Amino acid sequence: MRFIAFDLETTGTMANVDRIVEVGAVRFVDGTVEAVFSTLVDPLCPIPAGASAVNGITDDMVKGKPKIEELLGAFSDFCGDDILVAHNAAFDYGFLIADYTRHEVHTPRGLVLDSYPMAKKVFPGLANYKLVTLIQHLQIENNGFHRAEGDATCCGKLLLKTIERITGSHMNWPPLPNLVALTGKADLRFPVIVPQPKQLTLMDLL
Repeated sequence: MRFIAFDLETTGTMANVDRIVEVGAVRFVDGTVEAVFSTLVDPLCPIPAGASAVNGITDDMVKGKPKIEELLGAFSDFCGDDILVAHNAAFDYGFLIADYTRHEVHTPRGLVLDSYPMAKKVFPGLANYKLVTLIQHLQIENNGFHRAEGDATCCGKLLLKTIERITGSHMNWPPLPNLVALTGKADLRFPVIVPQPKQLTLMDLL
C-alpha cells in the first residue's frame, strides 16, 4: 500500500493571511519511505519571532528559496492520486488551498486523511493527541519536531501504527471508507482548480 504524509511550517495560523515557509511530503510504500519532497519556501515577508521560536526557521534560511507558486505544481505531481495524510489535516489543507486558489495551480488528486481524529479513536485515553505525544506514546523513532519533513515522516509512521492497531498489520489496510469513517469527517479531497482567463490591463498593452 502506498500513501503520502505531508506537513507544512508557516508564519502563523491564518491560511489566507499567513504564509508557508516549508513543505515536507514523504511517500511510503509497504511501510517504507520511498521518496521525499522537502523544501524551504520564501514567504516574501518577515517570519514573526513567535513562528521562528517554534520551528527554528529564520528569514536568512528562506532568503532566495523558491516561492510557493514555483512549488505547488511540483508538489501536486509528487502526490499524484496517492492517498494523503496529515495530522490535523484541516490546517495544512487550508494553507495549501489558499495558495492553490490564489495561484490557480493544479492540485493533488488523492483522498486526504486526518491522523488526529483517527488516533483519538484508535488510541483512547491519552492526555492529548498532539503529534509529539502520540509519537512518544507509541515509541516511534523521530529526529525532532516542528520541521516539515520530520513531522510528515512521523505522521506517516503514526498512520502505519494506526492501521496495525486496527488490523494487526500495517500491510493489511481496511477499506478506505472505513478509514474515512474513523476521521468522523466527509471524504476530503483537493478541488479541481481551472485557471481563469486573465484580463488584459493597460500595462500589458504597452
